[in-house]
Amino acid sequence: MEYNNIENLKNIIHDANEIILERIKKIDKLKDMDIEIYPYSYTKNTTTSNIIDDFDNIKETDEFSIAGRIMLYRNMGNSSFINLKDQQGSLQIYFNKGILKEKYDIVKLLDIGDIIGVTGSVFKTKTGEITLRASDISLLSKSIRPLPEKYHGLKDEDLRQRYRSLDMIMNDEVKNRFINRSKAMSAIREFLDNMNFIEIDTPILDTKYGGGEAKPFTTHINALNCDAYMNVSPELYLKRLMIGGIERVYSFARSFRNEGIDRTHYPEFTLFECYMAYGDYTDMMSLMENLYEYVFMKVIKTTKITYNGVEIDFKAPWRRISMCDIINQELSIPVEHLSKREIIDCIHEKDLTLNTDVPLDELLKGDIIMMLFDDYLADNIIQPTFITDFPKESSPLCKIHRSNKELIERFEPYAYGVELGNAYSELNDPITQRILLNEQADKLRAGLETASPMDEEFARAVDIGMAPAGGLGIGIDRMMMFLADASSIKEVIPFPIVKR
Repeated sequence: MEYNNIENLKNIIHDANEIILERIKKIDKLKDMDIEIYPYSYTKNTTTSNIIDDFDNIKETDEFSIAGRIMLYRNMGNSSFINLKDQQGSLQIYFNKGILKEKYDIVKLLDIGDIIGVTGSVFKTKTGEITLRASDISLLSKSIRPLPEKYHGLKDEDLRQRYRSLDMIMNDEVKNRFINRSKAMSAIREFLDNMNFIEIDTPILDTKYGGGEAKPFTTHINALNCDAYMNVSPELYLKRLMIGGIERVYSFARSFRNEGIDRTHYPEFTLFECYMAYGDYTDMMSLMENLYEYVFMKVIKTTKITYNGVEIDFKAPWRRISMCDIINQELSIPVEHLSKREIIDCIHEKDLTLNTDVPLDELLKGDIIMMLFDDYLADNIIQPTFITDFPKESSPLCKIHRSNKELIERFEPYAYGVELGNAYSELNDPITQRILLNEQADKLRAGLETASPMDEEFARAVDIGMAPAGGLGIGIDRMMMFLADASSIKEVIPFPIVKR
């Protein structure tokens, strides 16, 4: 391809404008100067932030090599200043023709967005800005497409998500959000490793699905000529690992649920789950709050954050209150001690409306209790709180509450109205487990898309004998929403799907 063939270039870059074409012409000029435009590597010995942080200890004779992207460029004839940005920060670079000699011709062909390497000594300008005086320059990548205008940047949400690389270049906050995501996952691993947990991967593709009430994504395996499902939850596999003798096990699972998209839900997400033999849901509460505190201290050095203008403190211990108690406390309906008919009468007396198309008389008592909480109370929980002791109808994988047979030993943690996770005292009675799994399969056959099929391999594993255990699931993306003060889950997912 000839770079100076305008028509060919326009066929390749369909939106090519004069700015793009002008930058490509500069590539031809650089080639005529025998300058390698896209070299294979570059050796640097420090970063911009290291130079700034250690400036007081730097000697005039010390030489440094750094590399990064040009974000500002001021050409003043025989001298130029640029602002060079790398992953750690940014630094001013000073170029002088008298120092660089013929290599100053490279500087004259630079553009904002180019990636360069520079070598030189460090000094402080009259205005007090730490600056590297370049004695050598290497062009590492010529940018042919201009960056967005600095002060207006990339504002459109769809464009920011579609062109995330640009979003990160123009917004350090976005780049740091994904760096912190990695740090948070490392901190979780460190926390659990110190508690003797073992990390094991679980399948993403399977011929069945389970462990969560969700509509799965369906695909097909050509080599086996069979349908398969994307992972909904790693729960059943992690329990099988625990049954096999790994008493403390966890996984970060890419999970897929073919359902709605809103502020806190997205079809593809990262689900962390762990299981601890010989524990129960009270142990999981302690693990959850201490894990959150550990991660926040590791990543942002504090448990206190400001989220949407509201201060929230994730320091352990968190508030604990049962679902029935909070409904009685906030709505004055003592659901735990009332019959279904009495609860419905209270709902009518208080002129409350539940978000369901099904007549209340046709619902189970537990379903009505869950709806009262979801529709009227969940959104109002601001500080981290464990909502405990759910109605038994809410899960087929959880133990009946030891002091109330209408409830199960389950909790969900909430903050700022967002559900952060889910945990149980895990059911390990093989007969009861089979009955409940078959009930789920019956619901699926009856047309309930979020019900799960019978998993005979899991049921057989429980038949062998599963120790009493506590299990916990945490949405990593939702944790990151709070770490990053992000109002939407899409803001903490590096590359969310953008409809074409």
